[in-house]
Amino acid sequence: MRLGFWVPLFVAIGVAPMVARAGDATGAEDVLRVTVDQAKVAKVPASTATLVIGNPMIADVSMLKGGVGMVVTGKGFGQTNLIALDAQGNILDEKQLLVEPSRDVLVVQRGAERSSYSCRPWCMPTVKLGDDSKPFNDTISEITSRNSFVGSPGGK
Repeated sequence: MRLGFWVPLFVAIGVAPMVARAGDATGAEDVLRVTVDQAKVAKVPASTATLVIGNPMIADVSMLKGGVGMVVTGKGFGQTNLIALDAQGNILDEKQLLVEPSRDVLVVQRGAERSSYSCRPWCMPTVKLGDDSKPFNDTISEITSRNSFVGSPGGK
């Protein structure tokens, strides 16, 4: 066997963990994980007046009354940042926000077409990011149509 084959392999194996650690400058405690299409309540630093989300297509954030916490809702897959500011605009905290897919959805791939099903306890079509436009739009249409038949709360 040639040494020339093994040297790059050993270098790659030895360097990969260092690169992974260097790329993850923030600790696990600085990452807030949220599932797409779900909300999570989290604490904010005392005297937080404003919350800023880096990419509003990935997540939405709103402050709870009294400024004791926030509600973060995952809107799209990906990672962005979340900044807490005091009334003077000083940064109190900054965290990375990671929005991950739901783990309880069955994804069906038929050639290039992908559709999703929620399977608790029976599998029914659902709408998830990444689905093909036809099953996505068909499901949205069915949901919209059904909701048009449902009256407003309290029957008003």
